[in-house]
Amino acid sequence: MIVSVAVLAVAAWFVTPIVRDLLRSSTTTTITDYEPGGTGEDVTVTIPEGATGGQMGQILKDADVIHTPATFATAFAENERSSRIQPGTYKLRTKMSAAEAVNALLDPVNRADAALTIPEGFHADQVYERVAKQLDIPLDEVKAAGADSEAIGLPGEAKGNPEGWFAAQTYSFAPGTSATEALKQMVARTVTMLEGLKIPKDQWQEALTKASIVEREVPPSYYGEVARVIENRLADTGGPTLGRLQMDSTVLYGLGKRGGVPTRDEVRKDTPYNTYIHAGLPPTPIGAPSKAAIEAVLNPPTGDWIYFVTVDLNSGETLFTGDYEEHKRNIQKLRDWRDANRDQETSGPTDDE
Repeated sequence: MIVSVAVLAVAAWFVTPIVRDLLRSSTTTTITDYEPGGTGEDVTVTIPEGATGGQMGQILKDADVIHTPATFATAFAENERSSRIQPGTYKLRTKMSAAEAVNALLDPVNRADAALTIPEGFHADQVYERVAKQLDIPLDEVKAAGADSEAIGLPGEAKGNPEGWFAAQTYSFAPGTSATEALKQMVARTVTMLEGLKIPKDQWQEALTKASIVEREVPPSYYGEVARVIENRLADTGGPTLGRLQMDSTVLYGLGKRGGVPTRDEVRKDTPYNTYIHAGLPPTPIGAPSKAAIEAVLNPPTGDWIYFVTVDLNSGETLFTGDYEEHKRNIQKLRDWRDANRDQETSGPTDDE
């Protein structure tokens, strides 16, 4: 008994501190949360596209916005609006409670980035102007960035001309984003889209060129028909169009115009983009096409259409035909519409289209 008591005493002498340390350890590692109010300093954090709640929590933890990712994960799961958190850069406070951090990411007031939208059909020059204005960068600097094909990741298929390669989308750029980085993201979006549509790389430029014309010619409801007209005219090398697209949109682009209707003299002016004069596709795209326009080019509907004319410049109603006599009758409908709407006409095709 004496020996047993001695052994137990010795064991207790060793075990008690261990148990005490374990208890102390379990107490200090218990998940906690910062008190509401965010007592720390302002900090900027960036939530990348596609980030999960867990990834957001780690980003916020690294910036000391929250105490632990686990507390954020709980708050994220409990907030029914958390799935609406958008990628971008946010101005937050350090040492916020997890629930506050979730709500802060949902509040547009805390966005620190610049939203920049590139509409469908925008020319490269228009893209440069918008980047310069929205990101507060000198226009010359933006144009210089666009001329550096390697820096912006422009594929070789573009042959050094970025026209049509700046994807028409809405972007969020963090403060201090350079012109090169902004344009690089736009080109990357286009490449991703082309790859997603499984277009062979050697056909990228052709697809963008055709789609950019479709984009500038008609409303989305007619994308397919115009895509078919393009194919039919390109193949009509021995027919009435002699392989010429005869598109006003390309003529205007060659003249440096962004819209309107070319005059008869302008239609006769020889530029590389005058498809009334030159057969085949123009040298480059004439703007940023939408995904829908590209998809129309990839799968145009069946039809014998060679001619088309928009007969109502308000509604965009457009008539298509493969018969020239019917096309002349359709042109007369356009003339009748013009006569009835002289005061409101702003744009439209020429009678020669």
